Amino acid sequence: MTTQPLSRQQLVQKAIAHVGYYDLHPDISLNFQFNRWVQWLGEASVLEDMQTVAPKIKTYADLRREFLALSEQALDQDRPLPAAYYLRTAEFFVWADDPQKRPMRHRFIQMMRQCYGITGNEQYQIPYQTGFLPAYRFTVQQSKATLVLFGGYDSYIEEFFPIAFFFVEAGYEVVIFEGPGQGGALEDAGLAMVPNWEEPVKIVLDYFGLNDVILMGISLGGGLVIRAAAFEPRVRYVIADDIFCDSFEVLLRSLSATLKAQVEQYLTEQAADPLNTLLNKLMPQSPILDWGIRQGMHIMGTTTPYEFLQAIQAYNTIEISNRIRADVLLLAGSEDHYVPLHQLYRQAEALTNVRLTTRVFTRAEQAQNHVHVGNLGLSLRFIANWLERMIQEQSLLP
Repeated sequence: MTTQPLSRQQLVQKAIAHVGYYDLHPDISLNFQFNRWVQWLGEASVLEDMQTVAPKIKTYADLRREFLALSEQALDQDRPLPAAYYLRTAEFFVWADDPQKRPMRHRFIQMMRQCYGITGNEQYQIPYQTGFLPAYRFTVQQSKATLVLFGGYDSYIEEFFPIAFFFVEAGYEVVIFEGPGQGGALEDAGLAMVPNWEEPVKIVLDYFGLNDVILMGISLGGGLVIRAAAFEPRVRYVIADDIFCDSFEVLLRSLSATLKAQVEQYLTEQAADPLNTLLNKLMPQSPILDWGIRQGMHIMGTTTPYEFLQAIQAYNTIEISNRIRADVLLLAGSEDHYVPLHQLYRQAEALTNVRLTTRVFTRAEQAQNHVHVGNLGLSLRFIANWLERMIQEQSLLP
């Protein structure tokens, strides 16, 4: 018997109602991924699925096998949304040169669009340089403002449908897009990531004729959004969730102080061969480093770890932050396993010409990790309340 599909509102409510961050796997990065799907889906059965497969996973090959099986099982059980996210989990750890990756990705996108009832007139391909930027636009009858949203290092915007529709329900028009190095802009249009994020933002704002927008970046997008707001005057409100003021530091966080110093020395000396040799030796010993560098080379369009590390150093917001005049909200997790908390304070200090709000989410709130997986609803309600306050105060100005 086929169950009645849930509405967008019902799917969002399930995602934001879930509270809890669990110890599901000893590898901190894999544990985060498992918790991410428990959050997005908000079902007790998903937590049970994670608890079942986690002990079986020691390698990326194990993960791909188990999550592909979970996806097929969920389809057999008429659970299309878990099936989509489980497929995404498997695809997430398939390397870019694997011929299975693109079919898996396109199937995930198709399944997400079906689950959320995305119509053709909500989908866009915005011309950009030699390719295009995939985008969605969700409108409301009486919009409070327009929220423009994007992700970061590894996400697909379809994963953010719960966030987009949360804000639609709150009365905002929402545009979500993938820029160079992200999702379809990378995988289908062949556009590598660029640090000057104001360029794709300008193209998107021009395409839809938008002004006085709310610009929100998630994960690495929290650094990209600062860069874009520094050079795009049509940005009125900035939401950085999380903080990436120094992406190079984030990438090397899992290394010891000695190894970090060695990497930095090789870069300073432009010693490409010794650095490539060192990293090629270290990567198999650390899943998070292995994935970060492999994926980074793909995203940045580089061919060696050395070239990638050279490129990632440009993703630093400190020197341009004083250009921003918009109202800014910075969000961080107290135990983010990717981004050290001190980057929040560095970023705050660099924003010298804004009205600034910061919020650190904690373990007591189950929102201590990256992008507040474990209590997404708490962070989204905080953002919505902040926006209401900012917009109301703006309306009272003469």
